Amino acid sequence: MLRVFNTLTREKEVFKSQKPNLVNMYVCGPTVYNYIHIGNARSIVAFDTIRRYFEYRGYQVNYVSNFTDVDDKLINEARREQTTVPEIAARYIDAFKADVAQLNVEPATVNPKASDNIPEIIAFIQNLIDKGYAYEAAGNVYYRARKFKNYGQLSDQNIDELEQGASQHVETEELSLKEDPIDFAMWKAAKPDEIFWEAPWGKGRPGWHIECSVMSIKYLGQTLDIHGGGQDLEFPHHENEIAQSEAETGQKFANYWLHNGFVTIGSEDEKMSKSLGNFVTVHDFVAQSDPQILRFLMATTQYRRPIRYCQESLDDAQANLNKLSHGFINLDYRFKDAVEGHDTAVETDAEAIQTAFIAAMDDDFNAQNGIMQVYELVKLMNQYTNQAEVKQETLTLLKQLFLEMTNVFGLKFATDSLLDDEIEAMIQARNDARKNKDFAKSDAIRDELKTQGIILEDTPQGTRWHRE
Repeated sequence: MLRVFNTLTREKEVFKSQKPNLVNMYVCGPTVYNYIHIGNARSIVAFDTIRRYFEYRGYQVNYVSNFTDVDDKLINEARREQTTVPEIAARYIDAFKADVAQLNVEPATVNPKASDNIPEIIAFIQNLIDKGYAYEAAGNVYYRARKFKNYGQLSDQNIDELEQGASQHVETEELSLKEDPIDFAMWKAAKPDEIFWEAPWGKGRPGWHIECSVMSIKYLGQTLDIHGGGQDLEFPHHENEIAQSEAETGQKFANYWLHNGFVTIGSEDEKMSKSLGNFVTVHDFVAQSDPQILRFLMATTQYRRPIRYCQESLDDAQANLNKLSHGFINLDYRFKDAVEGHDTAVETDAEAIQTAFIAAMDDDFNAQNGIMQVYELVKLMNQYTNQAEVKQETLTLLKQLFLEMTNVFGLKFATDSLLDDEIEAMIQARNDARKNKDFAKSDAIRDELKTQGIILEDTPQGTRWHRE
């Protein structure tokens, strides 16, 4: 029975979707003014892994994740580069798609953009004005946060403390326009030379929070099964989404709220962020390293736990990824001499591991316990492939379980059938040299292959190889 930790109730709850075998999930996407960094990628990989597990369990997932393509950050970047906001957005949307593809992230069902939903945003805001939840001030529109009775519940915030904090941090000019310091902007009046759209309140653009309310409801309905994002979005972004959405629809906005932990970096374990300048972009990482290493590190950590980004954690991920890869190569190699039939004891053990894997992942997507079961499966695979005789059907089951379980983590593994024929020919030449006792030639071929990153392993069943 699948259980998830719901931030709203701060408890693990049995997951039940509104429609059988269908999950409607909304995850807050990037503000597209620069390349995403590894801290941003944490949320993307975490919820992609959650999505993949739902699919593994037989659910169809409607997965919606937005692009914020209208924002102060885009306006400032466009000014700096002397170009337009749409040009900046288009460039970094393309970069985002390229980067997450390297991390083997499944494409979203829909990636809506704020700029494509302006009429819906304006209509949504007008409805809230008509209901008394919002008001216009000098071309801006603000939401009356105190009017929403459950404001602060998601993030466990005291409304009086929020008022004190807002009074200290909101600029004096904006504070003078608000009825209450904790009210938040739904529409921002355009300043000179800023991108804008016409609205009943004048020229302007949407605030950050309103776009997610509008687009999630548009594509997934008034009540979502799951709303996800990073822990830093609990307040104010998700808190404000709830206030806007439930005031508009009169319905519960999301049944389950899931939030992933941060990526930390440095000796002080600071949160990785652009504002602190302590970030590494995914674009730079994949240009220098195997993207599967980063995917492995993030996907095999339980989504609510923090991840420490350092060379040691990357080295551990690489080592564990190699163990899985070698186990799979060894398994695939034995199909060449396998005989028909079943080894029922091995198949029973494999199915028990699969059951344990499901139990682990059903516990709030506990990826760390889940990957431990994959290690157990690889151990079983290695023990079996070292036997003198192996059965085709048993190998097929082991391969199927391995690929299905590792696919939950977004990992990909190549088989011998994809390897270069020239390498196979060199291995055959080495084997011939060994039979002829020409050990100098045999060693020379091994050394040449090693310089190409190909490692040979001589076994009773023949010579196997893998990439270093």
